Amino acid sequence: MAFSDEQSISREELALAARNHGMPLEALRYDITPTGLHYLLIHYDIPVVDSAAWRLELDGSVERSLLLSLDELMARPAVTQPVTMECAGNGRARLSPRPISQPWLLEAVGTGQWTGTPLAPLLEEAGVGGDAIDVAFTGLDRGVEGGVEQDYVRGLAVDEARRPDVLLAYALNGQPLPPQHGYPLRLLLPGWYGMAQVKWLRRITVLDEPFTGYQNVKAYRYRRTPDDDEGTPVTRMACRALMAPPGIPDFLSRRRHLNVGPCTIVGKAWSGWAPITGVEVSADGGETWAEAELAPRSDGRWSWRGWRFAWDAEPGEHELCCRARDEAGNEQPLQAQWNRGGYANNAVQRVAVSVS
Repeated sequence: MAFSDEQSISREELALAARNHGMPLEALRYDITPTGLHYLLIHYDIPVVDSAAWRLELDGSVERSLLLSLDELMARPAVTQPVTMECAGNGRARLSPRPISQPWLLEAVGTGQWTGTPLAPLLEEAGVGGDAIDVAFTGLDRGVEGGVEQDYVRGLAVDEARRPDVLLAYALNGQPLPPQHGYPLRLLLPGWYGMAQVKWLRRITVLDEPFTGYQNVKAYRYRRTPDDDEGTPVTRMACRALMAPPGIPDFLSRRRHLNVGPCTIVGKAWSGWAPITGVEVSADGGETWAEAELAPRSDGRWSWRGWRFAWDAEPGEHELCCRARDEAGNEQPLQAQWNRGGYANNAVQRVAVSVS
């Protein structure tokens, strides 16, 4: 099969796509994503961890350092909360020109029931210094980026780390974390893109100066032009709605085929900035829009919100679209705003449907 240069996927991108995986969009029909369907991105290799020997170290600008086993962490007060997590690069493959990295379409998302112990009490127990600025989270995964060998480390402002809903998570959907999801422990930072949710967590370091590690300073920043060296950091998830494509798919093109008549379109919507307040659906490629019916708010602030739309499918070719808005006034754009990393592309989803 021939491809234009714009469409072609490199061997390196294919290797990334083979080891990572997205959530099939039909799984949007689940409120909680089954573990095996939840999206997955692994920067380096999956560490093999002996949980009996593993320890979490909390040190740095604190009054007392802590060294905790998994059993000790699991003996602390536990919280279970549904949290939607999305990769910052979700939608990257739909940009033009396409940034070279994991070629996500729209499937890099999922919602799990995460269980763990809140981080804030641990920071209080350690006695965070009054001069603390950032907190660095170090994983066991190690690789090379920008020509430098490094651990995967992300920094977070100390006030953000003290949020009561930030967890040190050790279970997903009622079971211990699978190896690929960060066993035995990972950071759970509700509302933020997935790059911040450090997996295989081994160390938490409180810093009295800004964190300057690669994953914050070089990676995961919005840069619009080649001259934009610093950019702005990628943080919370942009407002987005996705639909479970109706009908049945063509095997190769994934174009949908649907019978004439009433059809209920369903999907989910979420935002890392504010609760979802509405979803609109279009059956003509975005020329006209109508309000969808939102599901009642769930108990979880950080879980996606369900929606449904009754569509009377008429014969012909259609392009279904959906867009969400949140309480902060954010609304999905019709067209993506390009950036060099391909981050936060929340342009409206478009699904081609043949009705007969």
